[in-house]
Amino acid sequence: MDQTILLHWVEFAVRWLHVITAIAWIGSSFYFIALDLGLRRDPKPASGADGDEWQVHGGGFYHIQKYMVAPAEMPDHLVWFKWESYATWLSGVALLAVVYWLGAELFLIDYNVMDLTTWQAVLISAGSLIVGWVIYDLLCKSPLGQNPTALMLLLFLLLVVMAWGYTQVFSGRAALLHLGAFTATIMTANVAMIIIPNQKIVVRDLKAGRTPDAKYGQIAKLRSTHNNYLTLPVIFLMLSNHYPLAFASEYNWIIASLVFLMGVTIRHFFNTMHAKGDMLWWTWGATAAIFVAIVWLSILPLSRDEPLEEARLSPVSERFAAHAEFGDVANIVLGRCSMCHGAEVYWDGIATAPRGVYLDSDAAIAANARAIYLQSGVTHAMPPGNLSFMEETERAAIRNWYRSVTGGAL
Repeated sequence: MDQTILLHWVEFAVRWLHVITAIAWIGSSFYFIALDLGLRRDPKPASGADGDEWQVHGGGFYHIQKYMVAPAEMPDHLVWFKWESYATWLSGVALLAVVYWLGAELFLIDYNVMDLTTWQAVLISAGSLIVGWVIYDLLCKSPLGQNPTALMLLLFLLLVVMAWGYTQVFSGRAALLHLGAFTATIMTANVAMIIIPNQKIVVRDLKAGRTPDAKYGQIAKLRSTHNNYLTLPVIFLMLSNHYPLAFASEYNWIIASLVFLMGVTIRHFFNTMHAKGDMLWWTWGATAAIFVAIVWLSILPLSRDEPLEEARLSPVSERFAAHAEFGDVANIVLGRCSMCHGAEVYWDGIATAPRGVYLDSDAAIAANARAIYLQSGVTHAMPPGNLSFMEETERAAIRNWYRSVTGGAL
């Protein structure tokens, strides 16, 4: 089988797994935060529980109790909520490797931002995720850990710095994706390195007949709260590669930073509602104002009439551009695709080039050779509905050009 097609299906399988596990993790996280905040507290509960709640779902009633430290005895059956988080992160790293590490010259490296070799880009990519967790964990374990508000402000500052830093190293698409991976790594490490180990200490104390220390539950709850407020921004960042007005803007790092604020205001509304029953409608006003600022930043560069610079080509792209058949393929793409995939879009209803893919110059066509091959050569995905009437002979020319350069190995 053509290796490019095989890799494409591997990406599909890993992405599908990542989405499924992420839904499971986010669903359980949101549920338990809402449950915890909505518990009815009884100062003298007969059961010794900190609070309880009655819920109805699926035709039945549930009576749920929470013990702030632990029950008097270890229950026979105990469900651990950890594999959703682990599977989400592991599948996310696998997807990062398949798309951005194996395809570094196509998606990770932007030679107009920084001239990196593949191994340098991959090393920065992987290393930044580890460094991020170390810095965050040290902050949480410092005296700032006793001041949740100050800690959250410092965490936000760290995310802003990383947002800017990633855009100085990687392509815009990769920068926002990596900021999401950076944050998700912190979230999963919270589960694997803090929350679950602390819960295991409590379980061991119960089995040994000792009274567990309440501090372990308090530490775990702080990290779980951080995860709760970070979830929505991570979802946005993971989907950002579909929105070039976000990732391809020169203000992409500011946009990403504002997304974190928007996630906090939304979660604060629901968390307060679950905890106190209060409806803080001002948070929606703040969210709307932040979103308007994001939209404004995304279109601000469009108001400036600046000359476009010819993109620098990677070594892989240079091979495509140097091939004897490139001129014919470039003419096909310019005639069938550039009306939408260009600096100026000539199709009603489309504001900017879909997914930030430009096909209006030789350099851009060579840089997107694999996408052109998959979308218009192997399949009929593009042009959509064949609106520009691409002929089968033209699709065959695209296939022959790509395969003659790579042998289908890229």
